Amino acid sequence: MDDAVGAWIRDARARTLALGRALAPGALLGPRLAIVNPPLWELGHVAWFQERWILRRAGLPPLRADGDALYDSIAIPHDRRWELPLPSLASTLEYLAAVEAAALARLAAASDPADAWFACLTVFHEDMHLEAMAFTRQTLGDRAPPLPGTAPAPEGGGPCPGDVAVPGGTFLLGASPDEPFVFDNEKWAHPVALAPFRIARAPVTQADFGAFVDDGGYARRALWSDAGWRWREAAGVDRPAYWERAGDRWARREFDRVVPLAPHRPMVHVNWWEAEAWCRWAGRRLPTEAEWEAAAAGEPGPDGRLAAHKRRFPWGDAPPTPERAHLDARVLHPVDVGALAAGDSAFGCRQLVGNVWEWTASDFLPYPGFVPDPYREYSQPWFGTHRVLRGGSFATPARLLRNTWRNFYTPDRRDMWVGFRTCAV
Repeated sequence: MDDAVGAWIRDARARTLALGRALAPGALLGPRLAIVNPPLWELGHVAWFQERWILRRAGLPPLRADGDALYDSIAIPHDRRWELPLPSLASTLEYLAAVEAAALARLAAASDPADAWFACLTVFHEDMHLEAMAFTRQTLGDRAPPLPGTAPAPEGGGPCPGDVAVPGGTFLLGASPDEPFVFDNEKWAHPVALAPFRIARAPVTQADFGAFVDDGGYARRALWSDAGWRWREAAGVDRPAYWERAGDRWARREFDRVVPLAPHRPMVHVNWWEAEAWCRWAGRRLPTEAEWEAAAAGEPGPDGRLAAHKRRFPWGDAPPTPERAHLDARVLHPVDVGALAAGDSAFGCRQLVGNVWEWTASDFLPYPGFVPDPYREYSQPWFGTHRVLRGGSFATPARLLRNTWRNFYTPDRRDMWVGFRTCAV
């Protein structure tokens, strides 16, 4: 087994265990909401998934005889997860530790190259749940979770206004087969024709979005699509999530604290329809996912069009560092959009990886020739009902990401650490 994969398993499990140990007795199940899982169930599910794809795939007997009945997310409807006879927190943490030890032992002795692929699958699955368990605490107004970062986040940075020009041309959207691990929805790179476009150097800020709110944006029907307006009326929404008045100014809740708006930090906790309405108000539009990936991975060619070469990250092929991208839960909030100039793309876009996830205009659809991976339920059930997000947030582990990575949520979701950047019309 690659030493890096073993280190990833240990790191992800240490973070999961820290989240579990920090749960108060009254927070083990939490309220029954469509956008969260019971925390106690989610901890056990992470362990069960790793056991399923590393240990039981190798023919080993289950560590818990009741594991499938408790933790199989495909077989157990979401609403039933609060009614299950879940083990205690102590037993769940023991299960997590036991699976980790057994998985590491199995991988140390493994000779099948596929074992490393499945180990990566379980780590990245755990990484996604770690971020979800963290923003669940935001949803519920709990204290910030104990997710220690590896370096302090930068202070300051200010605004980053303006657009950059991205040339047109044929662009290869998606991942190439030389990647050591990609998810099935990234497969494979295929040519798309792009017209030249202009895209914002940085995401829309809290100050930018506040101007829309103060201009009556939530009450102006003409700014909203039919679907967006139906959502707004049904949900009774007249302001962004977690925003509240503090005198004559807006403030917002971060976990269990109310803090002033940070004008130069990106707008966060905004859904697709809110982003769409802001764009209509501002005379802008969301980028397609092909435009987003071209802005992140593309380079200018000698003929003035997009070059054939693609970068793995906006700044090049080297992995993320704290100077390039705000990732790994160093602090649990975004930084100013003007920070981290070392992470700029070839065209001058900043923070395309890290800080906040970014909505795109694109529906989540399969690429040509799509074939599901062994974990068949990862992508295929969600095609056509979700929208594509790109880039990662401040809480996303760096090892999970690359320019081709596709996230996907329904357009009503605004509980995640999501913002957006825009294109000129």
